[in-house]
Amino acid sequence: MRILAFDYGTKRVGIAVTDPLQIIATALITLHPEKLFPFLEDYLKKEEVERFVVGIPQQMDGTPSQSAQHITGFIRKLAKQFPHIPIEKMDERFTSKMAEASLISGNANAKQRKDKGLVDSIAATIILQSYLERKSLQGL
Repeated sequence: MRILAFDYGTKRVGIAVTDPLQIIATALITLHPEKLFPFLEDYLKKEEVERFVVGIPQQMDGTPSQSAQHITGFIRKLAKQFPHIPIEKMDERFTSKMAEASLISGNANAKQRKDKGLVDSIAATIILQSYLERKSLQGL
């Protein structure tokens, strides 16, 4: 069963997914928030998903960032629409910067580096990979 991770924003939602063995995280898609739930309905008809991981934006001191209220609403809606799928929260500080850095180190051209949708899907992948690493370290 797969795990889906979300880098939620009011303009775009980056989504990443694991392979069925939950070893590798890869970027899946970036969508406008209005298209997210119809996409998930279709996706969950085709793929078994064990859990959702949602990136939580925090300030440097660990307090919620300004965009945290949007994430809270998203998590509530996700739990209501898919009550059978548990939701984990994951600190997402620096994931967008890390995504941009990975594009630079991967020799992405200027157009690719400015593609916010690509950055969001890579950020979701980083969130998911961090979750998998934490899970592995905890022996879960």
